[in-house]
Amino acid sequence: MDIKLSKNTEQMGLTLLLFLFFSVFLTPSLSQYHSPLNTAYYRRSCPRFEQIMQETTTNKQITSPTTAAATLRLFFHDCFVGGCDASVLVSSTPFNKAERDAEINLSLPGDGFDVVVRAKTALELACPGVVSCSDILAVAARNLVVQTGGPFYPVNLGRKDSFISKASLVEGNLPRPTMSMDQIINIFGSRGFSVQEMVALSGAHTIGFSHCKEFSSNLYNYNKTSQYDPSYNPRFAQALRNACNNFQKDPTLSVFNDVMSPNKFDNKYYQNLPKGLGLLSSDRGLFSDPRTRIHVEEYIRDQDAFFKAFASAMQKLSDHGVKIGRRGEIRHRCDAFNN
Repeated sequence: MDIKLSKNTEQMGLTLLLFLFFSVFLTPSLSQYHSPLNTAYYRRSCPRFEQIMQETTTNKQITSPTTAAATLRLFFHDCFVGGCDASVLVSSTPFNKAERDAEINLSLPGDGFDVVVRAKTALELACPGVVSCSDILAVAARNLVVQTGGPFYPVNLGRKDSFISKASLVEGNLPRPTMSMDQIINIFGSRGFSVQEMVALSGAHTIGFSHCKEFSSNLYNYNKTSQYDPSYNPRFAQALRNACNNFQKDPTLSVFNDVMSPNKFDNKYYQNLPKGLGLLSSDRGLFSDPRTRIHVEEYIRDQDAFFKAFASAMQKLSDHGVKIGRRGEIRHRCDAFNN
């Protein structure tokens, strides 16, 4: 009798414990809010998520080889302003000037936006209302890094999309090529990134291009003694001056960030810097500043070290300022908030 009562008591106690656990920790609002991001987030709710993402990014990159760099830049610009929450994807309305219309974001290439729209369209057909635009952008950036020869890194999933997107929040939160190294280090540091991580993330310039207007002040009438910034390789400077000669009439003129292997994700970007082949002043500054030069020299010698550091920093960036639970939503369209 005592033994039987003891077993019943244990069962009742276990049942009560399980009830309390499920009711307190796994109610919809709390579980969504407190659960950390994880790589298997869509395993049950959208089993074909990874497949659809892979097909979409592969097809888009084949059709438009500038997609990888465009998406990577779009991802950076999203995460650095309020976190990785797809706020940069929202279009402006008569009542709200959104992030994408901030001056620094006007040059974001359309291919980055387009690959997200394509993926969202396909995913809405497969699993409506399940996958966030912020998760799509994070995975698209990773897939495209890999497709251009860069390192794979896991992307945690379960982000929600932001409720706000304001152009007024952008200025001062994104690094500009004209900024001093102190300013750039501070922008990264305020988000928890070390100098080494900043140098590794700068390696994204191994692919893609920059518009001539972004660095024209370094090419023409630089000072009284030189037409161009003397930190440029002279032959490179002359080639840039020729390529960008008509930039005032044609603002679309652009030049590859890495002139040696512009479509391949590798460590050539760093190898260019000691030769004066860094396109932007912020690129060349990485080699001239002793705080960053030590890391540049490491990545010049060892591409594997660069890949490892880049993958780690990207994984960290992907989790920056994410919205979960009731702090965000799953947008029906990536360019508009839900009604």
